[in-house]
Amino acid sequence: MQPSQLPARAGVGFKPEHFTSIDMSRQPLGFFEIHAENYMGDGGVPHAQLSRLREDYALSIHGVGLSIGSMQPLDRDHLQRLKTLSDRYQPESFSEHLAWSTHDTTFLNDLLPLPYTEETLAQVCRHIDEVQMTLGRQMLLENPATYLLFTESTYEETDFLEQVVARTGCGLLLDVNNVFVASTNHNTDPRSYLARFPVRHVREIHLGGHSVTEDDLGAPLLIDSHDNPVRDPVWALYAEVIERTGPVATLIEWDNDVPGWPVLRAEAEAADAILRRSALAA
Repeated sequence: MQPSQLPARAGVGFKPEHFTSIDMSRQPLGFFEIHAENYMGDGGVPHAQLSRLREDYALSIHGVGLSIGSMQPLDRDHLQRLKTLSDRYQPESFSEHLAWSTHDTTFLNDLLPLPYTEETLAQVCRHIDEVQMTLGRQMLLENPATYLLFTESTYEETDFLEQVVARTGCGLLLDVNNVFVASTNHNTDPRSYLARFPVRHVREIHLGGHSVTEDDLGAPLLIDSHDNPVRDPVWALYAEVIERTGPVATLIEWDNDVPGWPVLRAEAEAADAILRRSALAA
């Protein structure tokens, strides 16, 4: 099974509107990431642009539609399209979410949470085994941003992730913004969560922006919206994580209200500065 092997640099999610700016000169980035489902057609402009990027940069493919946490079987057609994409571009990394998004034949276009029980653990592991066997490569599993908790859960999320890694050999994608969002929403301590997180299995980190609103009782409610810069508390948590792990491939996610290329590149350069300081301190 091919391991995940992104360079320990900062990268960004590729947006087609940035292609011309990116292609004008070599960018100070370690990699680009794409959403798999945007490239499951056979050709056209999307593949022409991605093929050009692939000549010069490492590539991470991030899935949003496999529904790893679903209690129904994986969609074999979707998985085969993913394999075709993976075989075509030979990415340095593939990742998916600890979430579900399908019910019967309906795709819900959302990443929904699941209870952490023996039953869901077994199902998630079966799905990851199937994905890794089909692709012939290690998959990274991302911790979710959540807005509710299940009373039937018998595992803490960090223990659940530890068990998934032990049973499947997958790696982990640590989304630091998701940690901050979920901890705020559940009135828990993000640093306590990160202290329990099995960081030795982390092969990629995500950073993104979130929006702030209120729930029905007037308490803060954070939404993992990816529509603004990384906020200061998330940067602080990220720096603390990197002190523990050393440099790890780090992606800036900005998927809505996407800014011009210089703004997105500056976010990546800020992450790269933290990674460089960590490397010098080692």
